Amino acid sequence: MNKGNRHWLVTLCAAVALTAAMPGAAFADSAVPPGPSAGAGDLPAGSVKEGNPVDASVSKTKAEALARSYVSIPDDYKLQNVNLYNSMNGIDNIRNIWRLSFVKLVNGKQKGGIEVSIDADSGQLTSYQARVEEPNAKPSYPLKVNRDAARTVALSFIAKQSPGYKDQLRFDEDYGKDLKPPLNGQVVHSLRFDRLVGDIAYMDNYIDVDVDSEGRVLRYEINWNDKLVFTQTKPSLSLEEAAAKIQALAKPVLFYMTPYQMKAPRQPILGYSLAPITLDAVTGELAVSPNSASDQWETSPLADKPLGSKPQTGKALTREQAAQAIKDAFPIPQDAVQSDANYNEYKDDSSGVTSSSWNISWQLKDGNKEAGSIHASIDSDTGVIRSYSSYRFQENAADASAAKRITYEEAKTKAVELVKKQLPWLANQLFVRQPSEIEIERQNNGNNQYSIAINRIVDGARIDNDSIQVNIDAQTGDVREYWVNVSGVDYPAQTPPVISVKQAVDAWLNFYKLELTYVTETSFQINGEPVPAEKYKLMLASGELQGDAGDVDSKTKLVYRLVPKPMDESVLLDAQTRQWRSTETGDVTTLVKPKAMDVEGHWAQRELELMVAYKALDVADGKVRPNQIVTRGELIKMLVLAMNSGRPPIMYASDQAAADFADVSSSSAYYVYVQDAVQQNLIDIGDGSFNPEGKVNREEMAELIVRALGYNSLAEHDELFNTSFKDLKKVKQRGQAAIVVGLHIMSLTDGNFLPERQVTRAEASAAFFRFLTERAALKEAPLRND
Repeated sequence: MNKGNRHWLVTLCAAVALTAAMPGAAFADSAVPPGPSAGAGDLPAGSVKEGNPVDASVSKTKAEALARSYVSIPDDYKLQNVNLYNSMNGIDNIRNIWRLSFVKLVNGKQKGGIEVSIDADSGQLTSYQARVEEPNAKPSYPLKVNRDAARTVALSFIAKQSPGYKDQLRFDEDYGKDLKPPLNGQVVHSLRFDRLVGDIAYMDNYIDVDVDSEGRVLRYEINWNDKLVFTQTKPSLSLEEAAAKIQALAKPVLFYMTPYQMKAPRQPILGYSLAPITLDAVTGELAVSPNSASDQWETSPLADKPLGSKPQTGKALTREQAAQAIKDAFPIPQDAVQSDANYNEYKDDSSGVTSSSWNISWQLKDGNKEAGSIHASIDSDTGVIRSYSSYRFQENAADASAAKRITYEEAKTKAVELVKKQLPWLANQLFVRQPSEIEIERQNNGNNQYSIAINRIVDGARIDNDSIQVNIDAQTGDVREYWVNVSGVDYPAQTPPVISVKQAVDAWLNFYKLELTYVTETSFQINGEPVPAEKYKLMLASGELQGDAGDVDSKTKLVYRLVPKPMDESVLLDAQTRQWRSTETGDVTTLVKPKAMDVEGHWAQRELELMVAYKALDVADGKVRPNQIVTRGELIKMLVLAMNSGRPPIMYASDQAAADFADVSSSSAYYVYVQDAVQQNLIDIGDGSFNPEGKVNREEMAELIVRALGYNSLAEHDELFNTSFKDLKKVKQRGQAAIVVGLHIMSLTDGNFLPERQVTRAEASAAFFRFLTERAALKEAPLRND
């Protein structure tokens, strides 16, 4: 490529990426000016309104002056919104906070925003956040500021903004830690500094700081309760003793899950879950129950056996049939007027199944006046009612104030009978959730209705996605709402063989880490008598608690608790194989990031580690084999992941009906990547054979990269390029070769392009590493070969 043509190409690429960037002064950095004196300056131009109508120790005028002195706010950022609100950190620690929002407007559109919060009593900076619209900003990679350097920047910022806290902090090594190397340079390091009490970290108090890869502070937030008193107790249990006790107390739960992005055929995975456990470090007793109220279920199902057959599909109900089925199931008054009826079909991309339903509404009348409404939805294929809701205007409702209110047990009985009648084939698999007494009281007095939740459990295994809820009016006993979310999946009547409970617990304890910390316990009293926290909050919210009748006391407790180790994906434990699986795809994964042992000191070490971290290259026996020739399947996987910010493409069930290539079926590890590459026109179907294990030469890789950049149409005009390759006669795709060399994605060897030479894993990794950098600098051009 001669200088003239290369300059033309570079100019073209630069032109499509040109964009305005936010001034650096809009970001906070380590060179923040010290806090102002009490007599901070006058309100700058651009304030929302003169005057201070709110009575606060720090006025609105002073709050804005403080904000501008704490962080650098460019002149073209104008104050748009001011808000004074109460911030609660602990129920007994309420702070008055000024929140000020500054925006940058360009042609009437927001191009950036800065939000600053100031303590209205002390003038302290409590939070700061900067946002900027830079859709085409070129990232800096390798990072100018890595996580360690960002930590230094954050500490400097804290020392200047909150000097009283800087010696009470311990850096949280796990928080915000990305287990994968960043795929591009637009990285924000999320850092947390926990409050240190003696030599123990109180994890619920902390300071968060976000620092970008340029070293700019983008976010700062204090979460701190100065009113807490810590008792300097020591644990009576060692870490090892606490771990043993937790292991004995742990009770894993069986459940079925069908990952949303699972490849066809989609089959539920039987898994074990284990909720975190908190142990009193002094008494050795449970400090917090591992199972919340929402996890408590009655031990017996609605019935011992199915009460009817599963409805068959294919009913194709008419509007009149659908309306009558709803009337047969629910008490719709004779004078109710049908006001709306619409038919709807919906194709679920996750399953590929198309469902149909009738949605019908009625108006309730009181003479000539409208008194309320009823809405219901019924499956047109099966006749199963999916939802029902009834609303009656309060002023026209039957006067039931003097009538005896029904009990929760009466409401539950009514809900159970309704569900048994509507879902008889599932009666032996449906279990009612057990609410607490306080929850029942809140539903009765606060919401004026009881909520009965029912879940599906098959032979001890929960199906979390299958649930029913019935809301019963606490005065009239009428059904207010009824919702059904039950899949058509037939689960095994008997749970298949699973690993032992001990094996499940052992596996989950590898997922968690055990930490010693403090937690806060708050007690409530009314007129000197202790009351449960839920009841106190309910009385407070309803206005029933007034004056000084209530008393709140917060105390700290030393505990051992399980917290998840840092993971870059959500996982579940396969109860049959003891393997960890992704909750998104169902694919087998590991708790530890894969690491190749044969790349240390390799010229492409960084690039290979990047591909291994994103599982673009497989590691076998700790080796990635960098000098092995890359396959077509591996190369496509690397490219698609690079184009998709490291995330596998979402392949819905409806997209999996037929594979584009006979030799890449839906069961192939490369299937979703190859299908995505076809959809993006990165590869052509040709004769219908992909050859995923075939080798790749340099010319083939160059064409793939140019297609991914969107320049394949440009590359076809190879007369535009005056290349100087010594082996030009051997190059068939001259335009593609010229572009990848001109952009420094691929290089020459002694002036030769070597189009037929096969590409190693290391060379492919290096090429895609450079592709990531160059692609970020080039805006997608309208030259795509679609």
